[in-house]
Amino acid sequence: MRSSFKAIRAALIQPGARKDPRVLARAILAVLLLANIIAAVFVFRPWGGSREEMEQRAVDLQREVQQRQAALARLRSIVGKVETARQAGDDFLSEHFTNQQVAYSTLLEELGQASKEVGIEEREHSFAFEPVEGSDTLGVLKITANYQGSYADLVQFVNRLDRSKRFLIVESLTASPQQNSGVLNVNMKLNAFVQELR
Repeated sequence: MRSSFKAIRAALIQPGARKDPRVLARAILAVLLLANIIAAVFVFRPWGGSREEMEQRAVDLQREVQQRQAALARLRSIVGKVETARQAGDDFLSEHFTNQQVAYSTLLEELGQASKEVGIEEREHSFAFEPVEGSDTLGVLKITANYQGSYADLVQFVNRLDRSKRFLIVESLTASPQQNSGVLNVNMKLNAFVQELR
């Protein structure tokens, strides 16, 4: 084929060849043959691949799009759940944890109200504040409280503390009876969680 192109070129270069119609026809046929060969290459082996390869690639891309859309839907669901959990946590903290600035007065008032309602007599209280390890915003208010009253009053008082909306934990409770009376001296250690304000 290369030799035939050389022959055609040599024939076209000769001065008398341009006037000979056979040489001109051969040159045109050679150009058309070359164009057909190039077209055949593109038809039988396209640059992007065969039709089947392109269809398979399209199917793979559609599958990948569906997988990524499913992953995106899962991530959106997780984000929604995280936001719901964060909101629930914030609501829990604001409802059950007292702010540090008003913790002492609020808890004294609540303990005093509960003791009056059940008929147990309030004695002295002491408070100690400790930060919660690993948290920048939470602390524990340790309360030592003394009361005097009957066993039934003490049970009602503990039930009332248990139903308090504050997050109170009874760490220890000791009760000792007074001689020749049905009155108990009660010493309680309570923990109340508070939010530290920075």
